[in-house]
Amino acid sequence: MLDIQDNMNKYLAFSHYIDWNEPSVQRKAKELKDSTEGEIELAKATYYFVRDEIKHSWDIQDKRVTATASDVLREGVGICWAKSNLLAALLRANGIPSGICYQRLTLGSTPESGYCIHALNAIYLKSINQWIRIDARGNKDGIQADFSVDDECLAFPIRKEYDEVDYKTVYAEPLPQTMNILEKSTDALYMYLHSLPERI
Repeated sequence: MLDIQDNMNKYLAFSHYIDWNEPSVQRKAKELKDSTEGEIELAKATYYFVRDEIKHSWDIQDKRVTATASDVLREGVGICWAKSNLLAALLRANGIPSGICYQRLTLGSTPESGYCIHALNAIYLKSINQWIRIDARGNKDGIQADFSVDDECLAFPIRKEYDEVDYKTVYAEPLPQTMNILEKSTDALYMYLHSLPERI
C-alpha cells in the first residue's frame, strides 16, 4: 500500500519544480491530450514521452543539469529526479493527480559502489480508482520499465539483501534535499557520481 500524505489537490498543484503552469509544459500536455482518448491512454502516452523522448543524463553522458519540469522539457535531458518533475507536471496539467516516490538503490551492482536515491512517480487514475507507480527513468540494457495498471513494472527491483529500500510515501513535491543538489550542481555527471544522497 502506498502512503498518500496529502489531499488530492496537492497532487494537482503547480509549484516551482512541477511548473505545469508554464506555457511550454501546457502546450506539450495539450498535444498529448489531443492525440489520445481517455484517461489511461493519456497517462500512458505521457509516460512514454518522458521515458523515451527525454534522455537520462547519465545514459547519454550529458553534463547539463535540469531541475524544473519546464527546464527538462526545454533541454530534453535530466536525471530521474528531474524527469519525475516533468512527468508529474504534464499529468497535472491534464488533471491527473501525480506525486513523487523514492527508492534507495546501489549506484552500481554491489553495496561497495555506494548508494543513491532514485525518483519515480505515482499517479491516481480516477477511471479505475487506483494509484499506480510508474518509472520514466528511461530504458536501456538491463533496465526495462513500462506502464502497467496491473503489475508494477519499475526500472529497478529492490534487493533487500543489499539494504536497498522501496519507500512507499507519495510526496506532492520533490524532496528539498534532492532539489538543493540539482540547484547547486553545474555538472550532472560529477553530481551523479559524487553528490547523490544515500538516504532520505
